[in-house]
Amino acid sequence: MKYWLLKSEPDVWSIDQQKKSGLKGASWDGVRNYQAANNLKSMKKGDLCFFYHSNIGKEIVGIVKVIEEHYSDKTDKSGKFVAITVRFVKKLKKPVSLEKIKKNKELSHLSLIKQSRLSVMPIDSKSWKILNNMGNV
Repeated sequence: MKYWLLKSEPDVWSIDQQKKSGLKGASWDGVRNYQAANNLKSMKKGDLCFFYHSNIGKEIVGIVKVIEEHYSDKTDKSGKFVAITVRFVKKLKKPVSLEKIKKNKELSHLSLIKQSRLSVMPIDSKSWKILNNMGNV
């Protein structure tokens, strides 16, 4: 199993909307960056992802699970990009802010800090554990 981070603007798609999508989950679409799209293509069923609210809040707020591997993104007329389907797992007891992540030297290598505009990124297992602890999971 691998770990990831997915960014969404909460006024477009929030953790609460994700939770409401229930067991069928929701399509994670609209990704138009090639590096982020390649990350979507690398995801496997069962992989876990942090759900990050970008722009508003700038914090990890929950965890979702990949339930369907990449397929053609219906919102992309060019046919070049892919989507995945994710299901809500849980909300973090305590959201983990970008500010707190930046202050933790053990997390300084994360794409979240180094490539702040990337919307889909891998998270190594050590960082996954640190971030879960920070979120009281």
